[in-house]
Amino acid sequence: MAAIPYRETIELEKAFASAMKSIARRADLKTHIEQTPALYSLLNRAAARYVTGESRSDGLAAQQRLMDKGYAVSLEYIGENTTNLHDCEDAQAELSQLISDLSVRNRATRVSFDLSHIGLLLDHELTYCHLIALAEQAKHANIELFISMEESAKTDDILAIYKRAARDYSHIGITLQAQLNRTEQDLIDLSSGTSRIRLVKGAYQEPESISIARSSILNERYLRLIEQAVEQGHLLSIATHDESIIDEVIRRGWIRSSAVEFEMLYGIRPDLSCKLNASGYPVRIYLTYGQEWYLYLCHRIAEYPPNLFQAVLDMSAAEQLDPLLDYNEKNTQLVPRH
Repeated sequence: MAAIPYRETIELEKAFASAMKSIARRADLKTHIEQTPALYSLLNRAAARYVTGESRSDGLAAQQRLMDKGYAVSLEYIGENTTNLHDCEDAQAELSQLISDLSVRNRATRVSFDLSHIGLLLDHELTYCHLIALAEQAKHANIELFISMEESAKTDDILAIYKRAARDYSHIGITLQAQLNRTEQDLIDLSSGTSRIRLVKGAYQEPESISIARSSILNERYLRLIEQAVEQGHLLSIATHDESIIDEVIRRGWIRSSAVEFEMLYGIRPDLSCKLNASGYPVRIYLTYGQEWYLYLCHRIAEYPPNLFQAVLDMSAAEQLDPLLDYNEKNTQLVPRH
């Protein structure tokens, strides 16, 4: 059988990624999976590589083990696009309890969430009030709050609520997506003071008129945004698994600043996280927990199509995997510190 030409393979991967992002938004498929025990159990095994579990205790246990290995941690209670007031209030209560549990453990960390999980699609003032309540609680517990970025249609609203809250609560951070053409200007708009920023490439399917796809051009923009954020003096989490970008960040000396860290998703390239951690670079692992893992799993497969093969292997494995074992630093080759 003839091999598929490289260019065709790239096009197939792009088409597959687009399809997965569309599937992720299919509420009917999500409902069908949730109502089909055998299918739910099977896909849940695949999600276990990227999600610590469905309960808060799962997330806290993973956090403890990773912090003991020298990693910083960000914990997210998964959920977004909540359109029911009761569900928004439940999400608010869960995040509040998470902050409370972290406070008791006295382990400084970061709590991340989507504003659409706590009311953005219902009422902006309600969302702001929920955010401020969490910020006040986190302030006394030495915990950072980080707002995730969502689809571009929500960006203006998310940034407006963030800026309003950040005037009084400096421990609130914001996520920016390099794929959006507007992001360079958004970063300029944040230059008036030191902000906490998490820079990602972007996982959402966006129109070509307002974004650029994964490519060398996006990598160049990502590096420009890092440089811009460093020059503006922001506290920066460089959220990427792209080794070419990581190598360039190290080469340019940006990571030497105490205000800059690498951030990686739980279950994605733990070997790379181990190498960076063992080399003394600051590394934060982004952990998730909760029952709303379907969208998250689809995004992890979409951003790197070979993850589909891993998902099938995980579903067929005889035993439930423990991704935390991959963060052991055996046979770790150190990354040179330029």
